[in-house]
Amino acid sequence: MAVRVVETSLHQFTLRTRLPFRYGITTLTECPHLLCRVTLEVDGRPVKGIAADNLPPKWFTKDPNQSFDNELAQMHAAIRSACGFAEQAGSAATVFDLWQQIDAEQSRWARNQKLPPLLSGFGTSLVERAMIEAFCRATGTTFGDALRSGKLGVRLDALHPELASVQPKDLLPPTPLRSIIARHTVGLLDALTDDEIASTDRVDDGLPQSLDACVRAYGLTHFKLKLGGDPQADASRLRRIADLLTPIVAGGKLAITLDGNENYREVERIHELSGLVCADPLVQPLFSRALLFLEQPFPRDVALTDATLKSMAGWSDVLPVIIDESGATTDDVRRALDGGYVGTSHKNCKGVFKGIANACLIAHRRRVTGRNLILSGEDLTNIGPVALQQDLAVMASLGVTHVERNAHHYFAGLTMWPAKVQEKALHAHPDLYGRSPRGFPAVKIDQGAMRVGSTVDAPFGVGFEFDASVVPAAPLP
Repeated sequence: MAVRVVETSLHQFTLRTRLPFRYGITTLTECPHLLCRVTLEVDGRPVKGIAADNLPPKWFTKDPNQSFDNELAQMHAAIRSACGFAEQAGSAATVFDLWQQIDAEQSRWARNQKLPPLLSGFGTSLVERAMIEAFCRATGTTFGDALRSGKLGVRLDALHPELASVQPKDLLPPTPLRSIIARHTVGLLDALTDDEIASTDRVDDGLPQSLDACVRAYGLTHFKLKLGGDPQADASRLRRIADLLTPIVAGGKLAITLDGNENYREVERIHELSGLVCADPLVQPLFSRALLFLEQPFPRDVALTDATLKSMAGWSDVLPVIIDESGATTDDVRRALDGGYVGTSHKNCKGVFKGIANACLIAHRRRVTGRNLILSGEDLTNIGPVALQQDLAVMASLGVTHVERNAHHYFAGLTMWPAKVQEKALHAHPDLYGRSPRGFPAVKIDQGAMRVGSTVDAPFGVGFEFDASVVPAAPLP
């Protein structure tokens, strides 16, 4: 079989949140949403594939002194570069081989441009996802089947040499999950109860707004709590959240993760926060039973230094810590696991094939070492019907049982799309979407979980051919 990218196109429009989303050092109220369309030739037959993602501020390059216009220009440059390398790459035997060629060229370009791997890899990942979708449509297979059968051509040892003797099917679950627990994000500005919401801030769209309302509406049991970097303030907010979530413990289902969002530069401040939590008679019992891990507390420029790794010795027994922004390359992931971190996150924006390889590495090391290593599923405010479903398709194949989900909370369902797209998504994915109280399609979360059967049964997440021309925006200039 031969595959070749013959054409790419990019389209973009602006998303606006229903609620401000405070994470890290920024508050999101709007951001561009970009569609990448690829025409992939599979044995001479052209087939179109689509990918989509937000272009968020202060994540790929967390520089407080850089304007969003500059960040956006860098993101556009990385995406355009990857598209150009894809069109120049020529034929390859498999999608994985083609991705490797594109990724290698993109990485060289990024080093010359002095752009970080997380940003350059984002550009490659959009092309990668669109190629995967086109291939699955061309071959009449699902992502899960294409991965396990070897049709995608994934060679694990090309990314992690210690996996030379195994294939994805040897380390991943035999079939994708058909239900995934939604781990609800609690942003730094989110109201915890309805009475905290000022009348001027109330959202009149029929969807729940406060954390308490979301728990009741969706039956939530899993939560991701954002940290701001001030131990005293974070401990105080965690106490208020713990008071709200304590009733869930009675059912034995509560699970909590913490996200440092790179806000804790010094290890000592994490120790201070841990001490405050452990000394709190309300928070400590709750967290001792429900806390799963702390995600990326340290800035990416210090997270994997020798000094930080040395200071983390023995932490996994007390407070499991995983990387997120620091996992830009497969080398980063191995260094983190070797240095005391207990895992990494998967996000499609960091690369599908890299995520597959990381999942297999973690499964392999669990078997060999007996360590309780973690592959988490984290969000980048993925909206449907493309980015969300493709992300869920990968998570389901990797066996990630609970995934941070937040676009259903910060955006009003699928209202940002033309009515034709909304109805197609609702028809193709009746298990994932339902009509909200106001009639627009929105993600269904029942007893804390999303049903994703239609998503894993689609070629690559999306159960209908998405036509980028329906987006009311011109291609990027």
